[in-house]
Amino acid sequence: MKLLRVLVLVALPLYCFAGSGCLFLEQVVNKTIDSQVSIDEYQNFLQPFTYGLEANEAIAELKQCFLQQSDETLSNFALMMVTMVSPDVLSNQWTGTSRL
Repeated sequence: MKLLRVLVLVALPLYCFAGSGCLFLEQVVNKTIDSQVSIDEYQNFLQPFTYGLEANEAIAELKQCFLQQSDETLSNFALMMVTMVSPDVLSNQWTGTSRL
């Protein structure tokens, strides 16, 4: 299940980079760190990208992990995601001039 989490988190920036824009990635991150979003609501939001009971359980586990974090940790995670998928960071990574 940990592998599934890693694959989902890796696939989302690639989906964003593929030219579709980053709105979906922002929505996923926002729903992931929002404590007002229930596990059921989160699973329903990601339903088109999950297949089978194991995937749904992994998504529920992922959301539960974020529900248990402090506001400071969630804020730091959001900042990290913005930094990771910033268009200039992504474009610089391919040219070998990344600031990271």
